[in-house]
This record gives sequence, C-alpha cells and structure tokens, in this order.
Amino acid sequence: MATIEVKVPDIGDFKDVPVIEIFVRPGDTVKAEDSLITLESDKATMDVPSPAAGTIREIKVKLGDRIAEGVVVLTLETVDGGASAGVAAPAPQAAAPAAPQSAPAPLPQPAAASAPAGMSAGDARAREAGTTAPPPAPPADDASFKPAHASPSVRKFARELGVDVARVSGTGPKGRIRQEDVQAFVKGVLAGTPPAGAAAGAMAKGGSAPDLLPWPRVDFARFGPIEVRPLARIRKISGANLARNWVMIPHVTQFDEADITGLEAFRVALNREHEKAGVKVTMLAFLIAAAVAALKKFPEFNASLDGDNLVLKGYFTVGFAADTPNGLVVPVIRNADRKSVLELAREMGELSAKARDGKLGPADMQGGCFTVSSLGGIGGTAFTPIINAPEVAILGVSKSALKPVWDGQAFAPRLMLPLSLSYDHRVIDGAAAARFTAYLGALLADLRRAIL
Repeated sequence: MATIEVKVPDIGDFKDVPVIEIFVRPGDTVKAEDSLITLESDKATMDVPSPAAGTIREIKVKLGDRIAEGVVVLTLETVDGGASAGVAAPAPQAAAPAAPQSAPAPLPQPAAASAPAGMSAGDARAREAGTTAPPPAPPADDASFKPAHASPSVRKFARELGVDVARVSGTGPKGRIRQEDVQAFVKGVLAGTPPAGAAAGAMAKGGSAPDLLPWPRVDFARFGPIEVRPLARIRKISGANLARNWVMIPHVTQFDEADITGLEAFRVALNREHEKAGVKVTMLAFLIAAAVAALKKFPEFNASLDGDNLVLKGYFTVGFAADTPNGLVVPVIRNADRKSVLELAREMGELSAKARDGKLGPADMQGGCFTVSSLGGIGGTAFTPIINAPEVAILGVSKSALKPVWDGQAFAPRLMLPLSLSYDHRVIDGAAAARFTAYLGALLADLRRAIL
C-alpha cells in the first residue's frame, strides 16, 4: 500500500475556485473516478474525481477554500501500491454552465432505464456500489434546501426554472443531481408527465392548477414565542377564492384621481337634511351610483368570461366590500340602476349590519357584476384590489386628501379621491380602463353628468 497526494488537476484558466462540496471523510473507501470534491467557477461546477481506489487518510481543504491547479486536496492510501506521491486527479468533468434565465434550456434525452422500476439510475449505482451517501444537512432557515444531493449552482439553476430539486432524481455519482437532471425533469413536465407532488384538481372550468413548489414548513417556535390561532371560516373560504382569482386572472390596475370637493359638500348637506330619518349617506353610495352609470357607458366592464365567449349583462348588481370582525365579505345590491342614492345608502346600511352579525345569506352575496372596495375611512393612497371572479373588474377607493390643483389661473385646494381600478386584461385593454376611470372621475366631480 502507498499514500499519495491528490492534487487539483488542470481546470483551465480558472484561479481561486471555491470548494462548494466535499463528498468524503477520513476513513472513507473510494473507487477510481469517485467524486471527491466539487469546485464552482463563475461558469460551471466541476467534480474532482479520485485517481485510484483506496482509503481517505486526510483532507487538506475545507468548504469555502479557494484553490487552483496543483493544490493538494487530500491524501489517499491506495490499495495496489502502484501510484507515486503527488498524483494529480484526472481532469474533472465540468457541468454545463447555467443557461441564462431568458434562454430556453436544452432538454436532453432521459438517462437509460437500466435501474429497476421505481428506482433512479443514481439509486441503482449506489446499490451496486453498496454505499449510500447521506445528503448534506439543509440549513434550518432555508426551505429551498431539501434533502437533495445537488450543488448550489444546480439549485440556483433549478430555482430559475421553478423546479424543486427535492423532486428531481439524480444520475450523478451517489445520486447527485446534475443540471441535465433538472432539464430532463422540465422536459418531462412539458411532455405532460405529472411530477410527484404536483398540484391536483381543476381551478376553473377548462383550467388546471399550476405546478407550484410545496409550501415551506417552518417550526416558528424555534425562533421565539408564538400563538397559533385557527383561521376564521370566512377567511378560509375567501382565501381560497382570492388565491384562485389572483393566479388565474391577468390583473392590471389603472390609477386615477377624482375631484370630489363639490360632492363631499353635497353629501354633508344631504346627511343634515335626512339625519332624522336615520339614513347616513356615505361616499360609497355615490360611488356605486357613479359606477352604474360608467358600466352603462362601458358594457365590457359589466361582463363575464365563459370559455371563449363574453357574457354581457343587462342588469346591474353591484357588490361592496364589508369589513367584519371575522373577515371581509362582499354583499351585493341588486338592481342598483333603479335605486336613488338614498335607497342605496339605506340598503348598504342594512347589508353591513347583517354582515357584522354574521347573518348574510347566500342570496345576499351572489350575482354581482362589479365590486367597489373602499378603504377611504381607514387610509392609504392606492392599492391593487383582487378581481372577484367571475367579474372582470373591481374598483378600489382610498382616503381622499386636499391637494393644490391648477384651475387654469391659480392653484386651488381640492379634495381628491384616489381610484384604483383592477381589470381582467383578457377582456379589457388599458385604453378602455383609462377611459372608464376618466369618465368615473368626471361623474364624481359632477353627478349631473349621469343623467345625460
């Protein structure tokens, strides 16, 4: 038996290449061509293989060390005794450099199916060798580092393609995942092969759930005191709907402002006149009335998608977001086009009270054509409301504020109301959305326009 020094072989012009993985420990038995360490340049990862079979005696490098050609990696006691000291390892096999995110990755043919059914080629090699290398322990605070045998560069490449490396079978030494394995996995998904753990079930008529990465599981109690509180039933139901709508609908949000100086003065005077009747007129009642007028002028906003057809509605049922102790609900006002502002305000008050008491029935929340979500009583300057499917648009309203506005001769203080219109870009384009908000702003500045 003889002890040799295994050195970094010719790795081209690379200098100060970091060591990113060490596959062996003192006392391990290796065969010729087994991977010893992995180096990573700015273009590729490279495995340094063993020049001969033997037993690892001492490792001369550690993770993070920057080394170059000729540096001693470890000492190896060979079994045949025929090697001399100072042997350089065979030239490493470099993994293909990570493709740019914008370029389509080449998809090679899958590895030959020499392993038994249900077993990857890497698992078969490990079984033949009689050893199975345990995967490196993942960092506790990084859910993307699953128990998978892959280098940081391969993990980065997988993340860029949206692939969870824990679901990829490795074909490298000891089941190590290579870039080619990630590409083959993507090819299988594109070919229609359902990967393990893929999201199942339809999310909409004619649609299916996207292949999303698993939700990270974290033991939050390790970092400090916590309190576990179950979600309210309303939040469970609305959360699933919101997630579906956000993923399935291509949202775009148009922002604008409306001058409501005169409208706010009229609202205050109206409330003084009807305070004995017990009806309080809010700005939301005027917003619903103005929205109905805008929907009549732009009928594509009062529509729904049904496959390849657009269903244009001849009725006007407007929903409004109501904040309750248990979460957000959206009651609807039917035939809003046939009701005065006072009638709208009265019905809104009744529906809001039912929502707070948890007494809304299914009929109170079905059949909406358009939704208004007002945060004006709380604050904010703008936000992106999520469309309430099967509607195609939703209007968000934030807190009004006094601003200096040029009237043609001088700056004058005006009460400006921020508008945020989210719309389904499959049905509505940006020009139509801009015209809708501009018209809505003109209506709010002077509601007499609604009768024209």
